[in-house]
Amino acid sequence: MALLSTVRARLSPSTALVRVAAADAVARGRHAWDVTAPVLRRVPVLDVVTPSGWLVLSGSLAAWYGGARLGWLELIFIAATGLVALVLCIGLVVGRMAFSVEAAPERDRVVAGRSTRCNIVVTNRARRRMLPIEVELPIGGRAPATFDVPALTAGGTFAATVELRTDRRAVIPVGPATTVRGDPLGLLRRAVSWSEVREVFVHPVTTPLEPLGAGLLKDLEGYTTNDLSMSDLAFHTLRDYAPGDDRRHIHWRSSAKLGAARPTGTFLVRQFLDTRRAHLTILVDGDTTAYSAAEDFETAVSVGASVVLRAVEDEIDTTLLVADQRVHKGGGARRSLDACSRAAQTTTLLADLATQGVRAAPDVTIALFVTGSVPSFAALTRVAAQFQPEVRKVVVRVEPAARTASITGSTAVTIMTLRSLTDLPALLSGGTLR
Repeated sequence: MALLSTVRARLSPSTALVRVAAADAVARGRHAWDVTAPVLRRVPVLDVVTPSGWLVLSGSLAAWYGGARLGWLELIFIAATGLVALVLCIGLVVGRMAFSVEAAPERDRVVAGRSTRCNIVVTNRARRRMLPIEVELPIGGRAPATFDVPALTAGGTFAATVELRTDRRAVIPVGPATTVRGDPLGLLRRAVSWSEVREVFVHPVTTPLEPLGAGLLKDLEGYTTNDLSMSDLAFHTLRDYAPGDDRRHIHWRSSAKLGAARPTGTFLVRQFLDTRRAHLTILVDGDTTAYSAAEDFETAVSVGASVVLRAVEDEIDTTLLVADQRVHKGGGARRSLDACSRAAQTTTLLADLATQGVRAAPDVTIALFVTGSVPSFAALTRVAAQFQPEVRKVVVRVEPAARTASITGSTAVTIMTLRSLTDLPALLSGGTLR
């Protein structure tokens, strides 16, 4: 105490000056953290230090500088305490972690409304006992699931399970599993990732439908168009022979009868109509302004997914455009449902989506539009007019407030009004998509 009094008497700093110097040191430390933090975060080793740790470090250095500059031993003692605490905390986070962590969901794909589980297994690979550790498993955008792994003997295993609930369609990222080692003061935190990010596809709810009436076995002759052809399956008429016509298509009996009436001896050949294999294009409107409620868009996605599943089962070539996702023919049921899970509402108008559909599938024979209750009948007719006249056009309007499900037909387009997904089988049971 005498020595401390002597030092204070010799330096005799004023109390106000010391307070100002201390406040200035703290301010300088905070400013230094704001400037250097973005740079320090780029160094992987320095990621171990938490914001509280950087604050203690910068405050200790500032207190050391202020104490040495002003000769205030209390500041030096505070600086030494902070630095010693950091050194002691380092001993709790350094060292190799000789264990393995495996985390994976039981199923990668599940229907909305059903649940699955994520399993996590921690195994001690070291030859000695492992200290307790904390494991975090991020699931979607929610707070990560935390597991307190106890001390494990050599070769010991810890297993845990967390339930993954799926209330609605989505793509839920799971992982990576991260081990966390820290200190009681929260100055250091060492996090190590042990697994990759796995995606769980929550598929939309679908409803079973009757066969659409076409497919590989029922569509051998295709859909007849108005385009004339010299060789096909759909006979149209007979016409006079012209140079270059295939002689195999000469209708000899009619030519003989015509030759008896006309001595010119003109031959008659068969004229055919072009036929095409069925190709279904499904366009689910993703425009936010087309739906009166967000749940209507979910119903529209379920309608598109239900038709896709039935079309794939019937072996019909299908092109799916659902909001911002695209799946061309040959994608299969899994890819189509995955696209429905990823689909999100956009600002793209249905007319623009139809333009993309025409470009993606120029050989389309059936076009199915699924939209909300906001677009008018006239607007839907104009959108459907982008496809060729011989293309069968069907529009499904999701309108929960409608009194009953109904079908309004015309030569240009058939418009269905659907209240819920349960109305879809009855609307399509009459062969509307044939």
